[in-house]
Parts: sequence; C-alpha cells; structure tokens
Amino acid sequence: MKAAGICAALLGLLPPGAGAAEGLAAYKIEGDAIALPLGGVLGNAAKGEKLMGERQRSLCVLCHSGPFPNPHLQGTLAPSLGGVGARLSEGQIRLRIVDMKHLNPESIMPAYYGLAAGERVAGGWRSKPVLEAGEIEDLVAYLVTLKD
Repeated sequence: MKAAGICAALLGLLPPGAGAAEGLAAYKIEGDAIALPLGGVLGNAAKGEKLMGERQRSLCVLCHSGPFPNPHLQGTLAPSLGGVGARLSEGQIRLRIVDMKHLNPESIMPAYYGLAAGERVAGGWRSKPVLEAGEIEDLVAYLVTLKD
C-alpha cells in the first residue's frame, strides 16, 4: 500500500470532527525541530500517556511500539518510541508529530497538525488537523519522559 493510502486509511479510522480546531497556531521550524510549544503552552505528560494509548484517537500505536500497555496491539511499521526522550529533544519530537514529512517526504506518518486535504481524505477530516495543539503538546510532554 502506498504511503498516501496508508495515511488516508489511518485518517479514516477517526470519527469526523475529532481533533478539529478553529485554526492552527503558528510555529517556526528551526533545523530539525520546533523549539517552542504550539500555542505557547507546554503539555501534560499524564494526558499524553493516556492519549498515546487511545488507538482510534492518536493513532500512534497503530504504527509504533514502545513501553505502552497491550504490546500485542502495537505496530511495527515505524520505529519504537522506547527511549525516544533520550534520542530526541522536545523540539525534535514536536516537529516529528506536527509534520514528519518536513524531514522525510517519503514517511508514511501523517502530519498531525496540518490541514488534511485531497480526494483520499474523508470529508469530515478535510481542512482539519488530526490533533489539536494542546494534544500534540501532551504527547510531546509524555514522549520526552521516555528515556530508556
């Protein structure tokens, strides 16, 4: 399955309207990172941990594995997130969630903070981000705690 098809399939798993935002907060990419939190507010690691496990909401564990509950439900299409906080900075993690395609145009990971478009995106998702800025910050706050 081509990358575009996988991304479209992942977006199709979410209920329309989930993650919808009025507008996107501005952010600045510096090198391989977004240094400042989206919307200027740091996330909550406990909320991020909970969101990580919500397969139909965050989609993370559909492709990634890591130190999360239910390892038999975790994916193997993408790198493990175990120890990601030791490998990447907060800003590097943030950019990868916001738009991994900025770093790797061939990545199958969807842009979680872009406006979904195209014929393969369900109507309820067009022109909406997958996750809101605060949800991305919650994931970032959690992922930076994963040091081993």
